[in-house]
Amino acid sequence: MTGLSSPFSEIWSKCTKKIDLDKINRRSTHTLVEHLGITIDEILPNGLKGSMPVDDRTVQPYRMLHGGASCVLAESLGSIASNIIAIENDMIAVGQGINTQHLRPASEGRVYAIASFIHLGARSHVWNIDIFDENNKIVSTSRLTMAIIKRN
Repeated sequence: MTGLSSPFSEIWSKCTKKIDLDKINRRSTHTLVEHLGITIDEILPNGLKGSMPVDDRTVQPYRMLHGGASCVLAESLGSIASNIIAIENDMIAVGQGINTQHLRPASEGRVYAIASFIHLGARSHVWNIDIFDENNKIVSTSRLTMAIIKRN
């Protein structure tokens, strides 16, 4: 069962600090996330929505969205979401594994991703991340596992 159909009211309910989109996006300054133009656009009840341009930074030589860029978008959303949750317990989340299926090309505009949780455990989080083009056609789908570790 994914987070979107979960019986939990919302995953953010135990967060003691207000989740601030501007702060989340500023935190990506001088990182790959900023370089690729990835933004976190919306806090959803059970995940995050983000986007990324399909432009010179994110396409392969045939001018289609690079599969690696899709993976970066997916891992970024899941990682940010897990870290919002993990930091509440003085922990951090780090990527452990990602599996992505590329289903359709995107060649212009922006792609939009929705990350929804599948599992939020004490030592691991699992996310489903679907990426869509501007016509709401699915471009790729990913499953991301995050390891939850003690913050140094």
